Amino acid sequence: MVSTPAIVLAAPASGSGKTTVATGIMGALRASGKRVAPFKVGPDYIDPGYHSLASGRVGRNLDPVLTSAALIGPLFRHGSDGADIAVIEGVMGLFDGRIGTAEPAEGSTAQVAALLGAPVILVVDVRGHSQSLAALLHGFATYDVRVRIAGVILNHVGSERHERVLRDACERAGLPVFGVIPRSDPLAVPSRHLGLVTASEHGSRAQDAVAAMSELVRTSVDLAALTRIARSSVAQLPWSPDFTLREPATPVRIALASGPAFTFTYAEQRELLAAIGAEVVEFDPRCDALPEDSAGIILPGGFPEEHAAELSANTGLAEQIRTAIARGVPVHAECAGLLYLGRSLDSHPMVGALDIAAEFGSRLVLGYRDAVALQDSAMFAAGQRVTGHEFHRTYLSESPPVGQSAWAWRDHNDVTVREGVVSGPTQGSVHASYLHTHPTAHPESIARFVAAARSGAEVRT
Repeated sequence: MVSTPAIVLAAPASGSGKTTVATGIMGALRASGKRVAPFKVGPDYIDPGYHSLASGRVGRNLDPVLTSAALIGPLFRHGSDGADIAVIEGVMGLFDGRIGTAEPAEGSTAQVAALLGAPVILVVDVRGHSQSLAALLHGFATYDVRVRIAGVILNHVGSERHERVLRDACERAGLPVFGVIPRSDPLAVPSRHLGLVTASEHGSRAQDAVAAMSELVRTSVDLAALTRIARSSVAQLPWSPDFTLREPATPVRIALASGPAFTFTYAEQRELLAAIGAEVVEFDPRCDALPEDSAGIILPGGFPEEHAAELSANTGLAEQIRTAIARGVPVHAECAGLLYLGRSLDSHPMVGALDIAAEFGSRLVLGYRDAVALQDSAMFAAGQRVTGHEFHRTYLSESPPVGQSAWAWRDHNDVTVREGVVSGPTQGSVHASYLHTHPTAHPESIARFVAAARSGAEVRT
């Protein structure tokens, strides 16, 4: 099987316009008849939603920190199956990754591009740039020989004269120009404390924004030239959710929270659940009841603080979840799910299944964590080690006892941090935490959760 041709959209720094350009390229290529596989480097849940709208395929993540470098190639092959071209949006600046790791930094766009053998297109916000752009491009192009920068897209070009100066600078640096995007900002997508407003929340306006991005790219970027240089050299077999997880057992129903308040999920989670015999039924906690016969509940991350009033008003669902937990139904809650299970969020009553309270704060908590599970739960075995990611601006104003903590890790000051909650009427049936993890890194946790759900369903039957 030939590895799908790919291009990587990177930038010198955050805020250069990668998401607009990458999403626009996906949409424009799709409009030209190409089957486009969309990817995002890193743990970002928001950009893939726009990628999905643009490409018509599931947006996926490539994160060597959360999944391991060894899985990047197989996950790429899995997500690009049947596609004509893959478009990969980078994270932050090209060489930015986990601090303190070797070059190219772990989790960086440069590392992913090198692992895939894919060319990098550098998106440069050229406001304030002139001839010195040549030096910047020369530095990026020669910094790491394992990373091939194939060309440049100039973003926010001010005038024809500005374009001529910048093109000369690119020529001196030995890099072709694949696109020139004029200085205008009609495509701004609303943002807030954790980045862009999600595509799910933005509704039809998100589709309009993606259409505008695609049209801008179509008229400003040489798509044919990008297609010609696209390539990858992944030799591994595609990742598969089937491997050792499939069990000859009766299906079990897993309720998965969705809707605008709970959008932070990885596509591979559903695929793993299905592979082990789970029927995944989505529900919107703002307005829905718990799906009938739910033997397990997954409450993923998202923005509950933006929908706290609606979540609080759905008292019928809160009662159903409390009853399910009292019966021993296993629950896995990540970030938004943790907040939803507590007594209150910004004074709005929540489910009340956990003796915690949360508030929106001023400090962004962000970063990878090398964590160890402190006790057995429906998801993890005591002593199991995982790498996860925190990304939130809420905090627990009232925390559970230390003896109920789900995780422990060392922070950058080498201080032990205990976080999360393990509780429930049966041993660890509820696992709730701020920590996001990627299921492909520990598929056995999915098997463990479904087994707990199946066991409880059989007992109740």
